[in-house]
Amino acid sequence: MDLQLSIALIQTSLFWQDPGKNRAWFSEKIRAIEKAVDLIVLPEMFTTGFTMTPEAIDKNEGIKTLQWMKFEAQTTEAAVVGSIPFYENGQYTNRLFFVEPNGNYQYYDKRHTFTLAGEHLTYASGKELLIVDYKGFKICPLICYDLRFPVWSRNTQGYDLLLYVANWPKPRITAWDTLLKARAIENMAYCIGANRIGKDDNNHEYVGHSACYDALGTQLEFSTKDEVLHTIIKKEDLIATRAKLQFLEDRDHFTLQ
Repeated sequence: MDLQLSIALIQTSLFWQDPGKNRAWFSEKIRAIEKAVDLIVLPEMFTTGFTMTPEAIDKNEGIKTLQWMKFEAQTTEAAVVGSIPFYENGQYTNRLFFVEPNGNYQYYDKRHTFTLAGEHLTYASGKELLIVDYKGFKICPLICYDLRFPVWSRNTQGYDLLLYVANWPKPRITAWDTLLKARAIENMAYCIGANRIGKDDNNHEYVGHSACYDALGTQLEFSTKDEVLHTIIKKEDLIATRAKLQFLEDRDHFTLQ
């Protein structure tokens, strides 16, 4: 039987710097998912919006949200992924958690902090790429601004799915659309992007464009609405594409210092 992964991307607005209200909001969205899924994807900083003042929030909110993600993953029997401001060892990171139904979790700290907004002044930059093995798929989860840096996401580990969570604003949405497609093509992998909609308290507007692309850059799903976007990726289709078009065999090999 062909391996496949059923994925739900929750594209919605966020409540500014209000983790409790956002957790309740996403619980409601998750409860409304009618079909069984394997993976639920939430936007970047889904409990706060893209805030540069995480100190305005209780430092324990990160732990509370991780516990909430564990609960939702166990309840839905689906992995839950998304990023939040996380306080640890005297500093903040923009941390993505990938939480499985059994309670196990892994995390990735955003490598490319968004200097245009001063994110590098507030959040420590991550150093390690994360590859998650989940239900027969190798998944590489990244965060927003990472999308602009193809060297960091280059598929030298043989991953099947490149996954971005984001707060990507309307003025630069063409770059989001273009780069998601490019990352899929150049890495011969599925590429998914989960963005938010609405306006934040800094008056930045977000229009979604959450999407899924296959290894040839074909758009499988796309949305600009407040909704749960469903997509299915298939391992057999990916293997067949890579066998026919062996572009990854000609890739450059390198290591990052």
